[in-house]
Amino acid sequence: MKTYTRQQLALRNGQDRPEIWVAFQGKIYDVSRSRLWKNGKHYEHWAGQDLTAELVDAPHTANVFDKFEPIGQLIEQ
Repeated sequence: MKTYTRQQLALRNGQDRPEIWVAFQGKIYDVSRSRLWKNGKHYEHWAGQDLTAELVDAPHTANVFDKFEPIGQLIEQ
């Protein structure tokens, strides 16, 4: 699986590039096809970020990521 840094993930925010990516528990997901992530925003959450800590406040469980195939691994640099 390809690896990406936080800086590379941040560029896939739906604003700078057409890709809309988010990270969760070290995996990166392409959520571009989701109508809920249009323009890189989903309620108060922005794409291009690691959303692991924010899931606690979400009205859904981590199972929401089952709809998307992981496309990469988030690495620290």
